[in-house]
Amino acid sequence: MARNNTATYGQSYNSSDPYEERRFVKTSPARSVFNKENAKSEIQIKKKNIDSTLAVAVGSLVFIGILMVFSSSLFAASTEKRGFDTLYFVRRQTIAAVIGFVSMHVVLKFRYQYLKLFALPLYILSNILLVLVQFVTEEVNGAHRWFDVPIVGSVQPSEIAKIGLILFLSLVVSRQREVLKTWKSHGYAAFLILITASLVAWGNLSTGIVVFVIGAAVLFIASPYIFRFIALISAGGLGVAAFIIFGDPFRMDRIQAWLNPEAFKDGTGYQTLQSLYAIGSGGLFGLGLGQSRQKMGFIPEAHTDIIFSIVCEEFGFLGALLILSLFAILIWRGIKIALNATDLFGSFVAAGITVMIAVQVILNVAVVTATIPNTGVPLPFITYGGSSLAISMFSIGILLNISRYSKET
Repeated sequence: MARNNTATYGQSYNSSDPYEERRFVKTSPARSVFNKENAKSEIQIKKKNIDSTLAVAVGSLVFIGILMVFSSSLFAASTEKRGFDTLYFVRRQTIAAVIGFVSMHVVLKFRYQYLKLFALPLYILSNILLVLVQFVTEEVNGAHRWFDVPIVGSVQPSEIAKIGLILFLSLVVSRQREVLKTWKSHGYAAFLILITASLVAWGNLSTGIVVFVIGAAVLFIASPYIFRFIALISAGGLGVAAFIIFGDPFRMDRIQAWLNPEAFKDGTGYQTLQSLYAIGSGGLFGLGLGQSRQKMGFIPEAHTDIIFSIVCEEFGFLGALLILSLFAILIWRGIKIALNATDLFGSFVAAGITVMIAVQVILNVAVVTATIPNTGVPLPFITYGGSSLAISMFSIGILLNISRYSKET
């Protein structure tokens, strides 16, 4: 008997294929999206409360982040450049946190399936911004990475690109079961990843690598043919490796400084050594909030990507363990939400957001502890940076939205 190829959203086909997507009624997708009465009848799973464990973990990280930005930035803010305003950095971080909480609240007001409408426009817009930022902005610290927006402040398009890629790639690989069953479709999905990753790497290689890993993770989860995934991602990975090794001699200097920081203590190894001094002096319980010595000009811009070393110095091993435990809870709940999402789109988006947070945490902590060469990857919710904080919180809002409609949390 022929199978009925239409199904309302929230209903699955009678098929054993795990890659088959559940879709809106084929004859009227627009009405399925915009007609509220139809939408209510189409969703079979009732809306539940958000994942409170995830919400508490993220709220705790944001609070700790603001506290640590205040503590670690006191010396940097007490300069003539910042008008001797000790609250300069923490004020901007708090504004970003408020924007983040508002965006979380807004995204929780509608079902996450509506994000499909914005996936392609956001992907295109983020890529355009990544190109424009290289030509229409002033150079800051040797790079073009930020737009100066009135009231909001600096906006980093690479942060927008992360969530833009996650949404659009998730839409592409979830739309129909045949999308990843040929080399051509695999190549198309990989091409989408490489476009964004390359544009991000143009201004910031370490963030470009993060974007590449996020896209590769979503493609890996979605791909029914692991060999094709490995072949395509390996080719991309070799290209990234070659770019790192041969693209800029400064990157090789960083690797050499990582292998022997003492030999480069006055140059590229300086920050690594100062970071290790901060971690070592913190001991088990730390020196106390605001008592860090390394932030007093020894670690440049201690409130930025190296902030975890100040956490270790002021709160010790136990404080660092608390923060890493909160991240572990976040990642655990993210995986749980991805596994129990009611559709493939939600599952891939949840997985992509979870990987985005996890990769940044791993890389940041690895850099601070000199496990890998120095790279500029922020610690989510903790490092100073309005774009990173606001986009991370917006992404968590999407994750909480997906948890509302999950089969089990």
